[in-house]
Amino acid sequence: MNHFLRFPSLVVIATFIVVTPLRSEEIRDLLLVAGQSNAVGFDAPAEELPADPSDEMILFWWRCGDPPPDQHDSMGGVGWATLRPQPLGQPLSKEYAAATNPPHPDAKRQYGNFARPEGGFGPEISFARSLAVGAPRPLAVLKVAFSGTSVAKDWGPTLQDPDGACYDALVDEYRKAIVAATKKGITLRPRALVWVQGESDATAEHAPRYEGNLRAMLERLRRDLEAPDLVLLLGVNTRFGNGKNPHMPDVIAAQKAIAEALPDCAYVDTSGAETLPPSHTHFTAPGTLEIGKRYAEALRLEETNKAR
Repeated sequence: MNHFLRFPSLVVIATFIVVTPLRSEEIRDLLLVAGQSNAVGFDAPAEELPADPSDEMILFWWRCGDPPPDQHDSMGGVGWATLRPQPLGQPLSKEYAAATNPPHPDAKRQYGNFARPEGGFGPEISFARSLAVGAPRPLAVLKVAFSGTSVAKDWGPTLQDPDGACYDALVDEYRKAIVAATKKGITLRPRALVWVQGESDATAEHAPRYEGNLRAMLERLRRDLEAPDLVLLLGVNTRFGNGKNPHMPDVIAAQKAIAEALPDCAYVDTSGAETLPPSHTHFTAPGTLEIGKRYAEALRLEETNKAR
């Protein structure tokens, strides 16, 4: 007898299940910093920034310099770095721009990105460092700032190009940063905006419209970023003009009025923070670090009050 007939064939089917590890998603609070030269940190030299090991734990994406936004800005490259002073970049010199034939159209708005060749830093450093202590989630910072810019001319979201170009750059950098973070498995939650600006709107032409212009920009920004609960922190160098600019009180009053009118919004008083003589246009390195801490304190207070 054929033994193969007595015992039916046993067919063994092996099923291999490939288990793909779940992708680990990291959630970070995103802090935005924007405005003009005191947001850039034009006169806060990189060499005067004290080291802090917590910087290596904070993600950083930046674009800053002269208006309008262009290839001459100081930029962080193609991806996220960690918190640090920003290099000078490749600013278009005012002398070169003026010497071209015909003169470069942006010749009058070239400031050099930073005052020193080694670059500089803005209030983002101490703002993030202060909030990193005891933070429930890790942090990321997005900084987009341009010297000598006004809401009336550069930050108005409804203005036609090239006006409104700084606002467009902020939204564009935000979207690129979100995509880059997502590719790294990081989800960013917009938490707060540090707005350091207003000096260039302290003119007879712009000051009367500053409150309406800034409020419209901030409301539009929340919509464009799809972040209705973004905390808005508003401040300006109150000593700009060294007491001789008659329109600075109007700018300060406008920021205070917006803080009262909008939810999750606060005015941050920078009075007394060290500024650079003789013009006192810009905060020094210690002054820049001081105002960053004040913004952090204002954010904590705003969030505490909201939680009550």
